[in-house]
Amino acid sequence: MNTQNKKHQLRNWLLALLAILIVGILVFWPTDYFIESPGEAVPVSQFIKSKNKKPDNFYLVTVSVTSRPASILQYLWSYTKPYDERVPSKELLGGQTNAQYNELQDWYMETSQQNAIYYAAKKTGKKHSLQYLGVYVMEVQKNSSFKHKLQIGDTVLGANGHRFHSTEEMMSYLRKQKIGSKITISVLRGKQKKKFTGKVVKVKGTNKPGIGIQLVEHVEVKTKPKLTINAGEIGGPSAGLMFTLESYEVFSKQNLSHGHKIAGTGTISPTGKVGIIGGVDKKVVAASREGAEVFFAPTDSSSVKKSETNYAVAKRTAKKIHTKMKIVPVDTFDDAINYLKAHY
Repeated sequence: MNTQNKKHQLRNWLLALLAILIVGILVFWPTDYFIESPGEAVPVSQFIKSKNKKPDNFYLVTVSVTSRPASILQYLWSYTKPYDERVPSKELLGGQTNAQYNELQDWYMETSQQNAIYYAAKKTGKKHSLQYLGVYVMEVQKNSSFKHKLQIGDTVLGANGHRFHSTEEMMSYLRKQKIGSKITISVLRGKQKKKFTGKVVKVKGTNKPGIGIQLVEHVEVKTKPKLTINAGEIGGPSAGLMFTLESYEVFSKQNLSHGHKIAGTGTISPTGKVGIIGGVDKKVVAASREGAEVFFAPTDSSSVKKSETNYAVAKRTAKKIHTKMKIVPVDTFDDAINYLKAHY
């Protein structure tokens, strides 16, 4: 009897350990997927710094993404939530590390802010100028000797003691260098200046001398009156339209919303074009939860079928969740302004 009790007790211990092991695997074992879900609708005004601040009536909308690949439990649980989406790591990160991906999202956010301020100032006739800061590193090519030195998000300021004042000036200087010649570049990483030495290589796609990076111009907009935007940890370009609407109100001293909750999404170009974004269905859900009355959705179909534009997806989502929120199509900033002036 004593032996049987010991065997029974041992079996219970083994079953308990097995159960703990299974739970541990479910909770901690990572999959190769990130989970995207509806985020929040946040008042844009809290990110705007200006003497002429406006009420909290314009809302940017976010998509929540897990900070690391989902565990098996998170992955399975996401199937119980209709607007959660499982995105493969390769698709989300594009071969980048988490840190590189976040750097890129920060750049997209900063660019959307600069475009918003620039276009709103231009539209309202306020003084504005562009200050060249350098070039952003978007990608370092495989054949670059700076492959393990430069990082996505670095700003290249100059080379061999020369400080550049435009992207054209930098490209012109590099193309005059000999392939294989030594070059030292000065870089701004965060707030810290660094120097890296490498060699001039043939740039992929052009076969011309360069340092082997994909770049975009890093500029800062100066306006009078002064207006700045700081969205904190929110990344990506999709708040461009809403930043522009808020900036336009600040510069023009107009009240466009008249107390109504207006949400929306879409990138903004320096010419006022509103571009498509990802996760619009999740943003519609988040905006509706916040009680938004209007949701601006881009109609741009340059890279998708008309049935898959942000506006088309937003309309279908609004119907599914039975929201009273009106989905309004926008192709340009003027479309949003004209709607607000006509209805409020």
